[in-house]
Amino acid sequence: MPAAPDDLFAFLDKLGIAYATVHHPPLFTVEQSRALRGQIAGGHTKNLFLKDRRDALYLVVAPENAEIELKSLHRQLGASGRFSFGSADLMREALGVEPGSVTPFAALNDTAGRVAVVLDTGMMAHATLNFHPLVNTMTTSIGRDDLVRFLAATGHAARIEPVAMSAKGD
Repeated sequence: MPAAPDDLFAFLDKLGIAYATVHHPPLFTVEQSRALRGQIAGGHTKNLFLKDRRDALYLVVAPENAEIELKSLHRQLGASGRFSFGSADLMREALGVEPGSVTPFAALNDTAGRVAVVLDTGMMAHATLNFHPLVNTMTTSIGRDDLVRFLAATGHAARIEPVAMSAKGD
């Protein structure tokens, strides 16, 4: 069974990582989550679950308004061929989350270490970052350094790379 939010919170507590969680109606898209702006401080994000030609898996995390050039991102990240989006079934298998709930917190479920987690450099300028805690009915705020520490504790060395070409609306 994949971890549930309470399992995630217990893991964060064990690591001594501070976090805050807000409950809300289900949010499936960045557009829907914009309704929470003003209620939740910090950097808001989008998460792309990608696979390359050889089925290597990547979770790319960037600011919600970032433009990411998928046609060339594979070269920057050293992937084998262009990226495509991983299927919902593959996401469930590798990260234990449903579409609309993909999050770097899902690294907790990737005990096989199949997924490389890539954090956008610009996103990491925010002191606080916001992600779904394995379900899309909550948003959890965490410090950027604590996110990196969490990922390391799950066996995922965060790759911090400039993946966003630009941010719309900046």
